Amino acid sequence: MNGNVKVLVVGGGYGGVTAANRLARRDGVSVTLVNPRPDFVERIRLHQLVTGSDDAVESFGKVLGENVRLVVDTATRIDTAERRVSLAGGDTVSYDYLVYAVGSGACDPGVLGAAEFAHRVSDFEGAQLLRSALDATPVTAAVTVVGAGPTGLETAAELAEAGRPVALVCGDVLGPSLHARVRRPVARRLAELGVTVLEGPGAQVTEVTQDAVRLDDGRVLPSAVTIWTAGFRVPDLAARSGLRTDAEGRLLTDTTLTSVDDERIVAAGDAAVMPERPFRMSCQAAVQLGPAAADTILRRIAGKKTASVRMFFAGQCLSLGRKEGVTQFSYPNDKVNALGLSGGLGAGVKEIACRFTLDKLVSGARRASSRPAHGDGTDRPQPPRPEHPTTPSGTRRAA
Repeated sequence: MNGNVKVLVVGGGYGGVTAANRLARRDGVSVTLVNPRPDFVERIRLHQLVTGSDDAVESFGKVLGENVRLVVDTATRIDTAERRVSLAGGDTVSYDYLVYAVGSGACDPGVLGAAEFAHRVSDFEGAQLLRSALDATPVTAAVTVVGAGPTGLETAAELAEAGRPVALVCGDVLGPSLHARVRRPVARRLAELGVTVLEGPGAQVTEVTQDAVRLDDGRVLPSAVTIWTAGFRVPDLAARSGLRTDAEGRLLTDTTLTSVDDERIVAAGDAAVMPERPFRMSCQAAVQLGPAAADTILRRIAGKKTASVRMFFAGQCLSLGRKEGVTQFSYPNDKVNALGLSGGLGAGVKEIACRFTLDKLVSGARRASSRPAHGDGTDRPQPPRPEHPTTPSGTRRAA
């Protein structure tokens, strides 16, 4: 392909940012990133936003290369025939290649009253609303967290450490993604914090009301604030645009992350799936998939053969409040093993992982910014400025 190649990245999470920065390093490639928020959200810190120990945002000017044009808006439809994307604000953005990185969010629980009365912590707006609800509720009021995956465990521990009475409704088992041996220090820590853990038969939620949670064995838990952390969904942009998806709405791709319908669309992150090589929806996957998606596009531009993505996992890091945590190690294929760290050491590893991830984004932005704007060797790069800005959220790091 001759001349300047326009790449549009839809979504500014971990996958989208890493893809954009990798692409922006290449001469002859101009990159535009469309994101509904004016700041980068550190999703792995959203449970800290709820209690105020972190604001969970960072300026795009810090994590996004200066050569990347930032448009603050929401993509509503991809026109694959015309190669353009319609935005909620009324504009359209054309592309030669598109990175589909729209991420994931809270799913509809499908439980009576949950959509109306339960809060979520899986996205920035939900976490903000939850924090406001907690601020308006006495610290002695009962809080119920539904779901004992990583998000549920971290949220329950964070709130309990802040002095709130918390019940954690697990369903079948506490920490289903953890090895049985690693669950033990998790259970011990939750007990120390005073969290009431409900698991096993009868610990399924059948109804959520304004002030209670009902379980399938008939128990009713008083709950001034209910938080639903079980399950995730992806935006329906791909399906609305006529692209093939799986039953969960994730864009179907081959092993090079290319849409099975259109070689000009390459995916990164939670919103896509390789049926031949399924992966766990996670930040750990996204920061690998972003650069891999960029490499697929760059190889295609150069007329080279694309390569199948290779992913490696090290484990899962969970914070259990600010003082303790657990690290669950895994084999490279993401199958967990019996090895783990707990206590203060586990908390330290989690904090290192969070900081390392952000530092990698910052480093990627610097490398992308080292190339003159648009690759012409003359224009001085400028910091990314949001177009169609909404009211920006705060970017000051909490103490």
